[in-house]
Amino acid sequence: MTVREALGFDSLRGARLVAGLNGLEREVRWAHVIDMPDPAPWVRPGQFLLTTGFAWPAGAQDQRSQIRDLSAHGLAAIGLAVPRYVEEFGAAARDEADKQGLPLVEIPFDIPFAQITEDLHRAIIAEQYVLLERSEAIHRELTRAAASGTNLSDLARALGGLIDRSVTFEDPAGKLLAFHEHAMQADAVRRETLEHAQSPAVIQESLERDGLLESVRASSGPVRIEARPEIGLSARVVCPIRLGDELVGLVWIMEGEAKFSELDNRAAEHAALVAALHVAHQRELATMESRLGYASFLSLLEGEEDDAQTVERARLLGFDPDGSHRVAIAVIPEPLPLTREGFLRRERVASVLRHRLQTGRHRPLLTTNLNFVAFLVPEGIDVSAVWRALGDPAIALLVGRAHAGTRGVRKSYKEAQSLLGYRDDVMIKRFDDALVPRVLMGDAGAREAFIDDLFGALQARKGGDVMKSVLLTYARTGFNFRQTAQRLGVHPNTLRYRLNRAMEVLTIRLDDPDVRFRLQLAARILDFLHNA
Repeated sequence: MTVREALGFDSLRGARLVAGLNGLEREVRWAHVIDMPDPAPWVRPGQFLLTTGFAWPAGAQDQRSQIRDLSAHGLAAIGLAVPRYVEEFGAAARDEADKQGLPLVEIPFDIPFAQITEDLHRAIIAEQYVLLERSEAIHRELTRAAASGTNLSDLARALGGLIDRSVTFEDPAGKLLAFHEHAMQADAVRRETLEHAQSPAVIQESLERDGLLESVRASSGPVRIEARPEIGLSARVVCPIRLGDELVGLVWIMEGEAKFSELDNRAAEHAALVAALHVAHQRELATMESRLGYASFLSLLEGEEDDAQTVERARLLGFDPDGSHRVAIAVIPEPLPLTREGFLRRERVASVLRHRLQTGRHRPLLTTNLNFVAFLVPEGIDVSAVWRALGDPAIALLVGRAHAGTRGVRKSYKEAQSLLGYRDDVMIKRFDDALVPRVLMGDAGAREAFIDDLFGALQARKGGDVMKSVLLTYARTGFNFRQTAQRLGVHPNTLRYRLNRAMEVLTIRLDDPDVRFRLQLAARILDFLHNA
Protein backbone atom coordinates (compact mmCIF):
# COMPACT_ATOMS: atom_id res chain seq x y z
CA MET A 1 0.00 0.00 0.00
CA THR A 2 1.32 3.46 -0.92
CA VAL A 3 0.97 6.76 0.93
CA ARG A 4 -1.28 7.95 -1.90
CA GLU A 5 -3.63 5.00 -1.31
CA ALA A 6 -3.56 5.51 2.48
CA LEU A 7 -4.67 9.12 2.12
CA GLY A 8 -7.83 7.86 0.41
CA PHE A 9 -9.10 6.11 3.55
CA ASP A 10 -12.15 7.60 5.31
CA SER A 11 -10.18 8.36 8.47
CA LEU A 12 -7.71 10.51 6.48
CA ARG A 13 -10.08 12.22 4.07
CA GLY A 14 -9.95 15.40 6.18
CA ALA A 15 -6.14 15.33 6.24
CA ARG A 16 -4.05 17.72 4.16
CA LEU A 17 -0.78 16.91 2.38
CA VAL A 18 1.51 19.90 2.94
CA ALA A 19 4.90 18.62 1.73
CA GLY A 20 6.70 15.66 0.15
CA LEU A 21 4.47 15.32 -2.91
CA ASN A 22 7.18 13.28 -4.67
CA GLY A 23 7.02 10.63 -1.96
CA LEU A 24 3.41 9.59 -2.39
CA GLU A 25 4.47 6.25 -3.86
CA ARG A 26 6.40 5.30 -0.72
CA GLU A 27 5.26 1.97 0.66
CA VAL A 28 3.28 1.95 3.93
CA ARG A 29 3.97 -1.21 5.92
CA TRP A 30 2.58 -0.19 9.34
CA ALA A 31 1.35 2.75 11.41
CA HIS A 32 3.16 3.87 14.59
CA VAL A 33 2.27 6.53 17.19
CA ILE A 34 5.23 8.29 18.84
CA ASP A 35 5.22 11.44 21.01
CA MET A 36 8.76 11.73 22.31
CA PRO A 37 11.86 13.71 21.44
CA ASP A 38 14.16 12.19 18.80
CA PRO A 39 11.83 9.44 17.54
CA ALA A 40 14.22 8.28 14.77
CA PRO A 41 15.72 5.32 16.72
CA TRP A 42 12.21 3.95 17.31
CA VAL A 43 10.87 3.94 13.77
CA ARG A 44 11.19 1.28 11.09
CA PRO A 45 11.20 1.50 7.27
CA GLY A 46 7.73 1.86 5.78
CA GLN A 47 6.00 3.15 8.91
CA PHE A 48 3.39 5.92 8.80
CA LEU A 49 4.38 7.96 11.88
CA LEU A 50 1.53 9.63 13.79
CA THR A 51 2.29 12.35 16.34
CA THR A 52 0.47 15.11 18.24
CA GLY A 53 3.59 17.28 17.95
CA PHE A 54 3.86 17.48 21.73
CA ALA A 55 7.62 16.82 21.56
CA TRP A 56 8.17 18.30 18.10
CA PRO A 57 11.29 20.54 17.90
CA ALA A 58 10.64 24.27 17.72
CA GLY A 59 13.82 25.46 16.01
CA ALA A 60 14.10 25.48 12.21
CA GLN A 61 17.46 23.66 12.16
CA ASP A 62 16.21 21.02 14.60
CA GLN A 63 13.16 20.48 12.43
CA ARG A 64 15.31 20.01 9.30
CA SER A 65 17.60 17.61 11.15
CA GLN A 66 14.69 15.54 12.43
CA ILE A 67 13.09 15.30 8.95
CA ARG A 68 16.43 14.16 7.48
CA ASP A 69 16.87 11.53 10.20
CA LEU A 70 13.37 10.16 9.81
CA SER A 71 13.68 10.03 6.02
CA ALA A 72 17.02 8.22 6.35
CA HIS A 73 15.29 5.57 8.47
CA GLY A 74 12.91 4.86 5.56
CA LEU A 75 9.79 6.38 7.06
CA ALA A 76 6.79 6.31 4.70
CA ALA A 77 5.12 9.54 5.92
CA ILE A 78 4.49 11.71 9.00
CA GLY A 79 1.00 12.60 10.19
CA LEU A 80 0.73 15.57 12.58
CA ALA A 81 -2.44 16.19 14.62
CA VAL A 82 -3.22 19.91 14.42
CA PRO A 83 -3.74 22.41 15.94
CA ARG A 84 -3.80 21.30 19.61
CA TYR A 85 -0.08 21.39 20.43
CA VAL A 86 1.35 22.53 17.09
CA GLU A 87 -0.52 24.80 14.68
CA GLU A 88 1.09 23.28 11.59
CA PHE A 89 4.35 21.91 10.20
CA GLY A 90 6.94 24.66 10.17
CA ALA A 91 8.27 26.11 6.92
CA ALA A 92 11.70 24.55 7.53
CA ALA A 93 10.19 21.10 8.05
CA ARG A 94 8.10 21.43 4.89
CA ASP A 95 11.04 22.60 2.83
CA GLU A 96 13.27 19.75 4.03
CA ALA A 97 10.48 17.20 3.48
CA ASP A 98 10.11 18.39 -0.11
CA LYS A 99 13.84 17.86 -0.60
CA GLN A 100 13.70 14.40 0.94
CA GLY A 101 10.45 13.36 -0.77
CA LEU A 102 8.94 12.57 2.64
CA PRO A 103 5.16 13.25 2.75
CA LEU A 104 3.99 15.48 5.62
CA VAL A 105 0.28 15.23 6.41
CA GLU A 106 -1.69 17.53 8.74
CA ILE A 107 -4.59 15.68 10.40
CA PRO A 108 -7.50 17.36 12.23
CA PHE A 109 -6.93 16.83 15.96
CA ASP A 110 -10.42 15.43 16.54
CA ILE A 111 -9.72 12.35 14.38
CA PRO A 112 -8.60 9.58 16.78
CA PHE A 113 -5.27 7.98 15.97
CA ALA A 114 -6.86 4.64 16.89
CA GLN A 115 -9.26 5.01 13.96
CA ILE A 116 -6.40 5.79 11.57
CA THR A 117 -4.20 2.92 12.75
CA GLU A 118 -7.15 0.52 12.59
CA ASP A 119 -7.89 1.50 8.99
CA LEU A 120 -4.25 1.27 7.95
CA HIS A 121 -3.54 -1.98 9.75
CA ARG A 122 -6.68 -3.65 8.46
CA ALA A 123 -5.79 -2.70 4.87
CA ILE A 124 -2.14 -3.71 5.29
CA ILE A 125 -3.02 -7.10 6.76
CA ALA A 126 -5.62 -7.70 4.04
CA GLU A 127 -3.06 -6.75 1.40
CA GLN A 128 -0.49 -9.07 2.95
CA TYR A 129 -3.03 -11.87 3.04
CA VAL A 130 -3.83 -11.38 -0.65
CA LEU A 131 -0.10 -11.24 -1.41
CA LEU A 132 0.49 -14.51 0.44
CA GLU A 133 -2.46 -16.17 -1.26
CA ARG A 134 -1.34 -15.00 -4.69
CA SER A 135 2.25 -15.97 -3.95
CA GLU A 136 1.16 -19.46 -2.94
CA ALA A 137 -0.99 -19.73 -6.06
CA ILE A 138 1.99 -18.75 -8.22
CA HIS A 139 4.19 -21.27 -6.44
CA ARG A 140 1.59 -24.00 -7.02
CA GLU A 141 1.16 -23.09 -10.68
CA LEU A 142 4.92 -23.03 -11.30
CA THR A 143 5.33 -26.37 -9.55
CA ARG A 144 2.45 -27.78 -11.58
CA ALA A 145 4.02 -26.44 -14.78
CA ALA A 146 7.30 -28.12 -13.89
CA ALA A 147 5.49 -31.36 -13.05
CA SER A 148 3.41 -31.48 -16.23
CA GLY A 149 5.99 -29.95 -18.58
CA THR A 150 9.17 -31.43 -19.94
CA ASN A 151 11.46 -28.39 -20.22
CA LEU A 152 12.17 -24.86 -19.06
CA SER A 153 10.00 -23.43 -21.85
CA ASP A 154 6.92 -24.71 -20.02
CA LEU A 155 8.12 -23.00 -16.86
CA ALA A 156 8.86 -19.74 -18.70
CA ARG A 157 5.38 -19.71 -20.24
CA ALA A 158 3.79 -20.40 -16.86
CA LEU A 159 5.76 -17.66 -15.08
CA GLY A 160 5.21 -15.05 -17.80
CA GLY A 161 1.51 -15.82 -17.97
CA LEU A 162 1.08 -15.57 -14.20
CA ILE A 163 2.73 -12.15 -13.83
CA ASP A 164 1.97 -10.75 -17.32
CA ARG A 165 5.60 -9.97 -18.10
CA SER A 166 8.22 -11.06 -20.62
CA VAL A 167 10.60 -13.66 -19.18
CA THR A 168 13.86 -15.29 -20.23
CA PHE A 169 15.87 -18.12 -18.71
CA GLU A 170 19.59 -18.01 -19.49
CA ASP A 171 22.65 -19.98 -18.45
CA PRO A 172 25.44 -18.16 -16.55
CA ALA A 173 27.16 -17.29 -19.86
CA GLY A 174 24.01 -15.63 -21.24
CA LYS A 175 22.90 -18.46 -23.55
CA LEU A 176 19.12 -18.43 -24.00
CA LEU A 177 17.45 -21.50 -22.48
CA ALA A 178 13.77 -20.54 -22.65
CA PHE A 179 11.57 -17.46 -22.96
CA HIS A 180 8.03 -16.12 -22.82
CA GLU A 181 6.92 -13.09 -24.82
CA HIS A 182 4.22 -10.83 -23.33
CA ALA A 183 2.37 -8.30 -25.46
CA MET A 184 5.41 -7.30 -27.52
CA GLN A 185 7.18 -6.33 -24.31
CA ALA A 186 10.74 -6.15 -25.62
CA ASP A 187 13.62 -3.70 -25.81
CA ALA A 188 16.67 -3.77 -28.13
CA VAL A 189 18.61 -6.06 -25.79
CA ARG A 190 15.78 -8.60 -25.53
CA ARG A 191 15.20 -8.62 -29.30
CA GLU A 192 18.87 -9.35 -29.90
CA THR A 193 18.85 -12.06 -27.22
CA LEU A 194 15.89 -13.81 -28.84
CA GLU A 195 17.31 -13.43 -32.35
CA HIS A 196 20.75 -14.87 -31.54
CA ALA A 197 19.73 -17.11 -28.58
CA GLN A 198 22.44 -15.31 -26.63
CA SER A 199 22.43 -12.25 -24.38
CA PRO A 200 24.56 -9.52 -26.03
CA ALA A 201 28.05 -9.05 -24.63
CA VAL A 202 27.34 -5.37 -23.96
CA ILE A 203 25.05 -6.41 -21.09
CA GLN A 204 27.75 -8.41 -19.33
CA GLU A 205 30.26 -5.60 -19.87
CA SER A 206 27.92 -2.88 -18.59
CA LEU A 207 26.85 -4.81 -15.50
CA GLU A 208 30.38 -5.92 -14.72
CA ARG A 209 31.69 -2.37 -15.04
CA ASP A 210 29.22 -1.18 -12.39
CA GLY A 211 29.77 -4.16 -10.11
CA LEU A 212 26.19 -5.36 -10.59
CA LEU A 213 27.21 -8.61 -12.24
CA GLU A 214 29.11 -9.66 -9.15
CA SER A 215 26.14 -8.66 -6.98
CA VAL A 216 23.82 -10.82 -9.08
CA ARG A 217 26.19 -13.79 -8.90
CA ALA A 218 26.51 -13.44 -5.14
CA SER A 219 22.82 -12.80 -4.47
CA SER A 220 20.34 -15.44 -3.36
CA GLY A 221 17.31 -13.36 -4.39
CA PRO A 222 16.09 -10.95 -7.08
CA VAL A 223 18.25 -7.96 -8.04
CA ARG A 224 16.73 -4.93 -9.77
CA ILE A 225 18.56 -3.61 -12.83
CA GLU A 226 17.69 -0.01 -13.64
CA ALA A 227 17.08 1.05 -17.24
CA ARG A 228 20.17 1.81 -19.35
CA PRO A 229 18.94 3.65 -22.45
CA GLU A 230 22.46 4.01 -23.81
CA ILE A 231 22.61 0.25 -24.50
CA GLY A 232 18.90 -0.29 -25.19
CA LEU A 233 18.16 -1.92 -21.83
CA SER A 234 14.89 -1.24 -20.02
CA ALA A 235 14.38 -1.91 -16.31
CA ARG A 236 14.20 -5.55 -15.25
CA VAL A 237 14.76 -7.94 -12.38
CA VAL A 238 17.24 -10.81 -12.48
CA CYS A 239 17.17 -13.73 -10.07
CA PRO A 240 19.97 -16.32 -9.88
CA ILE A 241 19.23 -20.03 -10.23
CA ARG A 242 21.44 -21.91 -7.79
CA LEU A 243 22.31 -25.49 -6.98
CA GLY A 244 24.06 -25.15 -3.66
CA ASP A 245 26.90 -22.69 -4.26
CA GLU A 246 26.85 -23.24 -8.03
CA LEU A 247 25.20 -20.65 -10.27
CA VAL A 248 23.46 -22.63 -13.01
CA GLY A 249 21.29 -19.95 -14.62
CA LEU A 250 19.44 -16.64 -14.42
CA VAL A 251 15.77 -15.65 -14.59
CA TRP A 252 15.24 -12.26 -16.26
CA ILE A 253 11.87 -10.49 -15.93
CA MET A 254 11.13 -7.26 -17.80
CA GLU A 255 9.37 -4.46 -15.96
CA GLY A 256 7.35 -2.92 -18.79
CA GLU A 257 4.77 -0.25 -17.92
CA ALA A 258 3.68 -1.78 -14.60
CA LYS A 259 6.26 -1.34 -11.85
CA PHE A 260 7.63 -4.38 -10.08
CA SER A 261 5.89 -5.43 -6.90
CA GLU A 262 6.75 -7.73 -4.03
CA LEU A 263 4.66 -10.37 -5.80
CA ASP A 264 6.90 -10.20 -8.89
CA ASN A 265 9.97 -10.68 -6.70
CA ARG A 266 8.41 -13.69 -4.99
CA ALA A 267 7.40 -15.14 -8.35
CA ALA A 268 10.99 -14.75 -9.57
CA GLU A 269 12.28 -16.56 -6.47
CA HIS A 270 9.73 -19.37 -6.88
CA ALA A 271 10.64 -19.75 -10.56
CA ALA A 272 14.36 -19.83 -9.76
CA LEU A 273 13.78 -22.52 -7.14
CA VAL A 274 11.66 -24.67 -9.47
CA ALA A 275 14.17 -24.16 -12.30
CA ALA A 276 17.00 -25.27 -9.99
CA LEU A 277 15.07 -28.43 -9.13
CA HIS A 278 14.45 -28.99 -12.83
CA VAL A 279 18.15 -28.62 -13.64
CA ALA A 280 19.15 -30.92 -10.79
CA HIS A 281 16.58 -33.46 -11.88
CA GLN A 282 17.70 -33.34 -15.51
CA ARG A 283 21.30 -33.84 -14.46
CA GLU A 284 20.35 -36.85 -12.37
CA LEU A 285 18.23 -38.33 -15.12
CA ALA A 286 20.89 -37.77 -17.77
CA THR A 287 23.38 -39.68 -15.63
CA MET A 288 21.00 -42.53 -14.92
CA GLU A 289 19.70 -42.78 -18.47
CA SER A 290 23.20 -42.86 -19.86
CA ARG A 291 24.01 -45.68 -17.44
CA LEU A 292 20.88 -47.62 -18.36
CA GLY A 293 21.29 -47.13 -22.10
CA TYR A 294 18.10 -45.15 -22.72
CA ALA A 295 19.72 -42.20 -24.44
CA SER A 296 19.94 -43.72 -27.92
CA PHE A 297 16.23 -44.39 -28.18
CA LEU A 298 15.40 -40.96 -26.76
CA SER A 299 17.60 -39.29 -29.40
CA LEU A 300 15.66 -41.23 -32.06
CA LEU A 301 12.37 -39.94 -30.66
CA GLU A 302 13.39 -36.33 -30.23
CA GLY A 303 15.67 -35.88 -33.24
CA GLU A 304 14.51 -33.68 -36.10
CA GLU A 305 16.30 -35.46 -38.94
CA ASP A 306 17.34 -39.02 -39.78
CA ASP A 307 20.82 -38.72 -38.33
CA ALA A 308 22.80 -41.75 -39.52
CA GLN A 309 24.47 -42.36 -36.17
CA THR A 310 21.19 -42.20 -34.30
CA VAL A 311 19.50 -44.64 -36.69
CA GLU A 312 22.49 -46.96 -36.51
CA ARG A 313 22.46 -46.97 -32.70
CA ALA A 314 18.71 -47.64 -32.79
CA ARG A 315 19.30 -50.55 -35.20
CA LEU A 316 21.80 -52.00 -32.76
CA LEU A 317 19.15 -51.77 -30.03
CA GLY A 318 16.77 -53.75 -32.25
CA PHE A 319 14.83 -51.05 -34.10
CA ASP A 320 13.50 -51.98 -37.55
CA PRO A 321 13.39 -48.75 -39.63
CA ASP A 322 11.26 -50.47 -42.28
CA GLY A 323 8.59 -51.58 -39.83
CA SER A 324 5.48 -49.80 -38.62
CA HIS A 325 5.38 -48.80 -34.96
CA ARG A 326 3.47 -46.69 -32.51
CA VAL A 327 4.88 -44.91 -29.45
CA ALA A 328 3.15 -45.18 -26.09
CA ILE A 329 3.92 -43.14 -22.97
CA ALA A 330 3.23 -44.53 -19.52
CA VAL A 331 2.47 -41.60 -17.19
CA ILE A 332 3.27 -42.40 -13.57
CA PRO A 333 1.33 -40.31 -11.00
CA GLU A 334 4.39 -39.21 -9.02
CA PRO A 335 5.20 -35.59 -8.05
CA LEU A 336 8.28 -33.95 -9.52
CA PRO A 337 11.11 -33.91 -8.85
CA LEU A 338 10.89 -37.65 -8.26
CA THR A 339 11.63 -38.88 -4.78
CA ARG A 340 13.67 -42.03 -4.34
CA GLU A 341 10.42 -43.99 -4.11
CA GLY A 342 9.12 -42.31 -7.27
CA PHE A 343 12.33 -43.11 -9.12
CA LEU A 344 12.13 -46.76 -8.07
CA ARG A 345 8.47 -46.92 -9.12
CA ARG A 346 9.39 -45.57 -12.56
CA GLU A 347 12.14 -48.18 -12.88
CA ARG A 348 9.69 -50.94 -11.94
CA VAL A 349 7.34 -49.77 -14.71
CA ALA A 350 10.22 -49.76 -17.21
CA SER A 351 11.22 -53.25 -16.07
CA VAL A 352 7.68 -54.61 -16.54
CA LEU A 353 7.47 -53.08 -20.02
CA ARG A 354 10.83 -54.55 -21.03
CA HIS A 355 9.74 -57.98 -19.83
CA ARG A 356 6.35 -57.73 -21.54
CA LEU A 357 7.89 -56.81 -24.89
CA GLN A 358 10.55 -59.49 -24.59
CA THR A 359 7.87 -62.06 -23.82
CA GLY A 360 6.21 -61.17 -27.11
CA ARG A 361 9.56 -61.67 -28.85
CA HIS A 362 10.04 -57.96 -29.47
CA ARG A 363 13.19 -56.04 -28.65
CA PRO A 364 12.31 -53.57 -25.85
CA LEU A 365 12.98 -50.00 -26.96
CA LEU A 366 12.13 -47.53 -24.23
CA THR A 367 13.35 -44.45 -22.43
CA THR A 368 12.51 -42.75 -19.15
CA ASN A 369 12.14 -39.03 -18.51
CA LEU A 370 10.69 -37.31 -15.45
CA ASN A 371 7.62 -39.38 -14.50
CA PHE A 372 7.19 -40.84 -17.99
CA VAL A 373 8.27 -44.06 -19.67
CA ALA A 374 8.08 -43.89 -23.47
CA PHE A 375 8.27 -47.18 -25.36
CA LEU A 376 7.94 -48.50 -28.88
CA VAL A 377 5.05 -50.84 -29.72
CA PRO A 378 5.14 -52.75 -33.03
CA GLU A 379 1.89 -52.47 -34.97
CA GLY A 380 -0.47 -55.27 -34.04
CA ILE A 381 0.41 -55.38 -30.34
CA ASP A 382 -2.60 -54.92 -28.06
CA VAL A 383 -1.72 -51.89 -25.90
CA SER A 384 -4.61 -52.72 -23.55
CA ALA A 385 -2.86 -55.98 -22.67
CA VAL A 386 0.38 -54.05 -22.10
CA TRP A 387 -1.42 -51.65 -19.74
CA ARG A 388 -2.99 -54.52 -17.80
CA ALA A 389 0.45 -56.12 -17.46
CA LEU A 390 1.62 -53.04 -15.54
CA GLY A 391 -0.71 -54.02 -12.70
CA ASP A 392 -1.15 -50.39 -11.63
CA PRO A 393 -4.54 -48.86 -12.53
CA ALA A 394 -3.29 -45.37 -11.58
CA ILE A 395 -0.86 -45.31 -14.53
CA ALA A 396 -2.22 -43.71 -17.71
CA LEU A 397 -1.12 -44.85 -21.15
CA LEU A 398 -0.94 -42.30 -23.99
CA VAL A 399 -0.78 -43.94 -27.41
CA GLY A 400 0.15 -42.42 -30.77
CA ARG A 401 -0.84 -43.86 -34.14
CA ALA A 402 1.19 -46.47 -36.01
CA HIS A 403 3.57 -45.05 -38.62
CA ALA A 404 6.42 -46.44 -40.68
CA GLY A 405 10.11 -45.62 -40.39
CA THR A 406 12.06 -43.29 -38.15
CA ARG A 407 10.03 -40.24 -39.14
CA GLY A 408 6.92 -42.18 -38.30
CA VAL A 409 8.27 -43.02 -34.84
CA ARG A 410 8.90 -39.34 -34.16
CA LYS A 411 5.43 -38.44 -35.43
CA SER A 412 3.81 -41.08 -33.21
CA TYR A 413 5.84 -39.81 -30.23
CA LYS A 414 4.59 -36.24 -30.78
CA GLU A 415 1.04 -37.54 -31.07
CA ALA A 416 1.37 -39.34 -27.74
CA GLN A 417 2.94 -36.24 -26.15
CA SER A 418 0.05 -34.09 -27.37
CA LEU A 419 -2.25 -36.10 -25.10
CA LEU A 420 -0.39 -35.07 -21.93
CA GLY A 421 -2.60 -32.02 -21.43
CA TYR A 422 -5.82 -33.85 -22.34
CA ARG A 423 -7.46 -34.78 -19.04
CA ASP A 424 -10.24 -37.31 -18.57
CA ASP A 425 -10.84 -40.54 -16.65
CA VAL A 426 -9.78 -42.83 -19.50
CA MET A 427 -6.54 -44.58 -18.55
CA ILE A 428 -5.64 -45.62 -22.12
CA LYS A 429 -5.79 -42.51 -24.29
CA ARG A 430 -5.40 -43.14 -28.03
CA PHE A 431 -4.61 -40.27 -30.35
CA ASP A 432 -7.38 -41.27 -32.76
CA ASP A 433 -10.03 -41.48 -30.04
CA ALA A 434 -9.13 -38.13 -28.52
CA LEU A 435 -8.80 -36.26 -31.82
CA VAL A 436 -12.40 -35.10 -32.30
CA PRO A 437 -12.96 -34.12 -28.63
CA ARG A 438 -9.73 -32.13 -28.68
CA VAL A 439 -10.83 -30.39 -31.90
CA LEU A 440 -14.13 -29.46 -30.26
CA MET A 441 -12.19 -28.12 -27.25
CA GLY A 442 -10.26 -25.76 -29.53
CA ASP A 443 -6.91 -27.59 -29.63
CA ALA A 444 -5.09 -26.09 -32.66
CA GLY A 445 -2.67 -29.01 -32.95
CA ALA A 446 -5.53 -31.50 -32.89
CA ARG A 447 -7.35 -29.43 -35.52
CA GLU A 448 -4.40 -29.68 -37.92
CA ALA A 449 -4.01 -33.40 -37.24
CA PHE A 450 -7.74 -33.95 -37.79
CA ILE A 451 -7.69 -32.29 -41.23
CA ASP A 452 -4.51 -34.14 -42.19
CA ASP A 453 -5.94 -37.45 -40.95
CA LEU A 454 -9.13 -36.96 -42.95
CA PHE A 455 -7.66 -35.72 -46.25
CA GLY A 456 -3.98 -36.65 -46.03
CA ALA A 457 -4.27 -39.59 -48.44
CA LEU A 458 -5.54 -37.22 -51.15
CA GLN A 459 -2.58 -34.86 -51.01
CA ALA A 460 -0.18 -37.04 -52.98
CA ARG A 461 -2.81 -38.13 -55.52
CA LYS A 462 -3.35 -36.59 -58.88
CA GLY A 463 -6.58 -34.64 -58.69
CA GLY A 464 -6.53 -34.89 -54.91
CA ASP A 465 -7.43 -31.24 -54.41
CA VAL A 466 -10.45 -31.65 -56.69
CA MET A 467 -11.68 -34.68 -54.75
CA LYS A 468 -11.16 -32.82 -51.45
CA SER A 469 -13.19 -29.87 -52.76
CA VAL A 470 -15.97 -32.20 -53.90
CA LEU A 471 -16.19 -33.86 -50.47
CA LEU A 472 -16.26 -30.54 -48.64
CA THR A 473 -18.93 -29.10 -50.93
CA TYR A 474 -20.98 -32.26 -50.52
CA ALA A 475 -20.77 -31.84 -46.75
CA ARG A 476 -21.64 -28.12 -46.91
CA THR A 477 -24.87 -28.86 -48.83
CA GLY A 478 -25.94 -31.36 -46.19
CA PHE A 479 -24.98 -34.22 -48.55
CA ASN A 480 -27.50 -33.09 -51.15
CA PHE A 481 -26.31 -34.60 -54.46
CA ARG A 482 -28.24 -32.23 -56.77
CA GLN A 483 -27.21 -29.04 -54.90
CA THR A 484 -23.58 -30.18 -54.86
CA ALA A 485 -23.56 -30.72 -58.64
CA GLN A 486 -25.15 -27.32 -59.18
CA ARG A 487 -22.75 -25.54 -56.81
CA LEU A 488 -19.73 -27.17 -58.47
CA GLY A 489 -21.14 -26.70 -61.96
CA VAL A 490 -20.52 -30.32 -63.00
CA HIS A 491 -22.63 -33.08 -64.53
CA PRO A 492 -24.16 -35.50 -61.98
CA ASN A 493 -22.22 -38.39 -63.51
CA THR A 494 -18.96 -36.47 -63.07
CA LEU A 495 -19.82 -35.74 -59.46
CA ARG A 496 -20.72 -39.40 -58.86
CA TYR A 497 -17.37 -40.52 -60.31
CA ARG A 498 -15.37 -38.07 -58.17
CA LEU A 499 -17.18 -39.05 -55.00
CA ASN A 500 -16.62 -42.73 -55.67
CA ARG A 501 -12.96 -42.08 -56.41
CA ALA A 502 -12.55 -40.11 -53.17
CA MET A 503 -14.18 -42.93 -51.19
CA GLU A 504 -11.77 -45.45 -52.74
CA VAL A 505 -8.68 -43.38 -51.94
CA LEU A 506 -9.77 -42.58 -48.37
CA THR A 507 -11.39 -46.00 -47.77
CA ILE A 508 -14.56 -44.40 -46.41
CA ARG A 509 -18.29 -44.75 -46.97
CA LEU A 510 -20.35 -41.62 -47.38
CA ASP A 511 -23.43 -43.29 -45.88
CA ASP A 512 -21.51 -43.77 -42.60
CA PRO A 513 -22.85 -41.22 -40.02
CA ASP A 514 -19.41 -40.88 -38.40
CA VAL A 515 -17.78 -40.08 -41.76
CA ARG A 516 -20.47 -37.52 -42.49
CA PHE A 517 -19.96 -35.88 -39.10
CA ARG A 518 -16.21 -35.64 -39.65
CA LEU A 519 -16.62 -34.15 -43.12
CA GLN A 520 -19.07 -31.54 -41.88
CA LEU A 521 -16.81 -30.72 -38.95
CA ALA A 522 -13.83 -30.36 -41.32
CA ALA A 523 -15.87 -28.06 -43.57
CA ARG A 524 -16.82 -25.84 -40.61
CA ILE A 525 -13.18 -25.71 -39.41
CA LEU A 526 -11.85 -24.75 -42.84
CA ASP A 527 -14.58 -22.15 -43.31
CA PHE A 528 -13.76 -20.67 -39.91
CA LEU A 529 -10.03 -20.54 -40.66
CA HIS A 530 -10.72 -18.96 -44.06
CA ASN A 531 -12.92 -16.24 -42.55
CA ALA A 532 -10.83 -15.64 -39.40
